[in-house]
Amino acid sequence: MSKPHPPINMAESTQPVPFIDLVAQYQTIRDEIREAVDRCFETQHFILGEEVTLLEQEIAQYCDARHAIGCASGTDALILALMALGVGPGDEVITSPFTFFASASAIHRVGARPVLVDIEPHSFNICPEQVAKAITPRTKAIMPVHIFGQCAEMEPLWRLSAKYKIPIVEDSAQAIGAEYRGRRTGVLGTIGCFSFFPTKNLGGAGDGGIMTTDDPELAARLKRLRVHGDMGGYNHVEVGYNSRLDALQATVLRVKLRHLDSWTEARNQNAARYAQLIQSNGLQDAIELPQVMKDRRHVFNQFTTRIKDGRRAAVIQSMKEQQIGCAVYYPIPLHLQKCFDYLGYKPGDLPESEKAAAEVLSLPIYSELPANHLERVIEGLSTALGRQNTLPFRQTQPPQRRAA
Repeated sequence: MSKPHPPINMAESTQPVPFIDLVAQYQTIRDEIREAVDRCFETQHFILGEEVTLLEQEIAQYCDARHAIGCASGTDALILALMALGVGPGDEVITSPFTFFASASAIHRVGARPVLVDIEPHSFNICPEQVAKAITPRTKAIMPVHIFGQCAEMEPLWRLSAKYKIPIVEDSAQAIGAEYRGRRTGVLGTIGCFSFFPTKNLGGAGDGGIMTTDDPELAARLKRLRVHGDMGGYNHVEVGYNSRLDALQATVLRVKLRHLDSWTEARNQNAARYAQLIQSNGLQDAIELPQVMKDRRHVFNQFTTRIKDGRRAAVIQSMKEQQIGCAVYYPIPLHLQKCFDYLGYKPGDLPESEKAAAEVLSLPIYSELPANHLERVIEGLSTALGRQNTLPFRQTQPPQRRAA
């Protein structure tokens, strides 16, 4: 039987809690990163090259994909994927309105029309039934977004893809390592698109992205498109894009990739601890926990709750006053963004997305989050909701993951 934990030191519990702390992660791998970056500087190879090729091979292996093609950002990955599939003016691409702006902007950028359909309330992911209703002869791709690190419900989308011969572009910007029925994101569609933005689970030292596919012809085209459509020797067979991954980013990402699964495990432990404390403190009537759907591996890019009964604004203000980090992803669904007025949506058209946008609140979940900071988040939420803090102890070590 374990020894009782010491009581909370209230002086410690008043320290600020950042929403994310990239410095804490860097400190754990500082020597590895510096060695890798120095190696890159010694070669003076900064654009594509061997480091990028090695990263592509390692990401392909990690995702169980045949090919991976690096590019300059997650947004570019989506644009290049659509270009490679021949999506353009007059076409439609179905995606979620409850996502980062890039999902729909990439569709707009290639000249196609974003068709936005509602989400499932419990997963925040695109609703397959709504996708089915939105398909028209102009539909040229379906773009599910694996939001917050959990895969969308893919089987019905696979059926629609096969029935109508419509490719699937996975927006996996937040979901590297996430799984659906034992298969990792990146091979759940025709092309998978990832972001290496610094705050992602696998984040670089700047912008970067990568695309995965099992199709060799698509892989070859993606490689051309990222370098202005050049087949080599300044032989441009089509007008492409300038979207090359920097070798410096690849060196950093190769180091971090070795740690990714342990970081994901820590995120899942933090998520389990949040759930335990929210329930044991009787906050579940005011805070709805994120749900891990059946047959999924959630990687918790965000730990996104719902604050019920219109209390989110007051909770955010209180957390700010207590110097406890939290964030709203995303406050305005894409169908209500001013720049997409031309699509013709109006308030009330996609009610689940609008309800989520009004209620969601993400809490700190990064893998190095100290146990006392996590518990201070719960203390802060209790205070914000006018509840008595009932935390029995401060945990000094990360909790052990419960057996499946």
